[in-house]
Amino acid sequence: MKVTLVSEGTYPFAMGGVSVWMDQLIRGMPDCRWDVVTMTVDGEERPVWDLPPNLDRVIPMPLWGRVPRRPSRAPGVGFGEAYGRFLEMVLTPAVMGDGSAEFLAVLEALHGYAHDGGDLVGALTANESLTQLMDAWYWNRTDGLTLADAVTAGHLMGHMLRPLAEPPPRTDLVHVAMNGLSMLTAMTAKWRHGTPAVLSEHGVYLRERYLQYVDEPVSHAVRVLLLSFFRRLAGAAYVAADRIAPHSSYNRRWQIRNGADPDRIRIMYNGVDPDDFPLAESDPDEPTLVFMGRIDPLKDLHTLLRAFAIVRDKVPGARLRVFGGVPAGNEPYHASCVELADELGLEDAACFEGRVSTPADAYHAGHVVALTSISEGFPYTVVEAMACGRPVVVTNVGGVAEAVGEAGLVVPPRDHVAAAEAMVRLLRDAGLRHRLGGLARERVLERFTLQQSLDDYRSVYEELLGVSA
Repeated sequence: MKVTLVSEGTYPFAMGGVSVWMDQLIRGMPDCRWDVVTMTVDGEERPVWDLPPNLDRVIPMPLWGRVPRRPSRAPGVGFGEAYGRFLEMVLTPAVMGDGSAEFLAVLEALHGYAHDGGDLVGALTANESLTQLMDAWYWNRTDGLTLADAVTAGHLMGHMLRPLAEPPPRTDLVHVAMNGLSMLTAMTAKWRHGTPAVLSEHGVYLRERYLQYVDEPVSHAVRVLLLSFFRRLAGAAYVAADRIAPHSSYNRRWQIRNGADPDRIRIMYNGVDPDDFPLAESDPDEPTLVFMGRIDPLKDLHTLLRAFAIVRDKVPGARLRVFGGVPAGNEPYHASCVELADELGLEDAACFEGRVSTPADAYHAGHVVALTSISEGFPYTVVEAMACGRPVVVTNVGGVAEAVGEAGLVVPPRDHVAAAEAMVRLLRDAGLRHRLGGLARERVLERFTLQQSLDDYRSVYEELLGVSA
């Protein structure tokens, strides 16, 4: 069985939960051959993972690198018709799911243009296309779109649609790690080779794009165009996928609300190997909170730091240990976290310790593990901490509460006071900590082991390929 995994900006060029999941799949099915297609920035990225022996190829797909230019020519009638329909659908408000099959057909027409030798990226910024965009905007909107906005939107859209112009993978099955741009690769394989596609969603991709574009340095008009595109693309992806494999029932609800067919959905929980996350047998000498994960705005470390400032007042000597790397591009956010810690007077109590080689050591280093994210899927850090018998304080986003059950304390996102109260409660009450830690370990062993996860994926692969177990 040959499986191609597709993701955006992750394995093997970055750490994080999606990368862990991809590495688990490849290593956990050594009888399968694998390719990995990863959408990157410019193609200059270098692997940060040791690659498994059954991984045949890593295919970077740089979305923002230099585009080889073809001889300049007008896009032509065929492109103009497809792009006109594309703009009409993107700019027309609709209930999620409405018109998704039609938008999928429009994307196929754009792929056909590129497959037949057309310069898709160049076509989107050609004079004729800019005129189409501005005309479509004024027919469908009441606010303004400048020529500069049109050029920016065409440029950005061209780079985002580059997967439609790449050769489709030849493989038995395409497994996409997330909705959005990664699904364009699965679509091309389906159109050209009839390849079945599995779509996993760790977080809710569309929701995370809305959160991202709040702070993007683009105009309101460009933001509207791009978010409308992502909304349409998400719906088309649900139509194209033969099996949709969310990592929580929370994600499943989002998917159905956004037009996914419930009959194609099968919840597939992330799993961990309990042997890699042994039960912690002792506690640190000082009351200690631990965060484990990448330094990223979605993790909302600002709320964690503000909560810890309250904890520090109520639990003298408390410490916060932050374990995790800083992904490329997140350096300003990391700097803002260090600056906030200094402003709050936490420079001697909160420590940013970087990436740790053995995650279990990070969980064992604290009494309580905290996660104050504003968006999550079904995070490994929570399940790993629970496997180590550590109680958790987490925000009620994505599938986090579903993972924790009764084995931790769940608080609202962006509420540093509620988070602090939960942390103080656990740091002060050793009996509660140990009881919840025991429940956490039991919950992982019953529901969230790696072998259970691998068995689920193998059964889906075999079902789609008609392979007898």
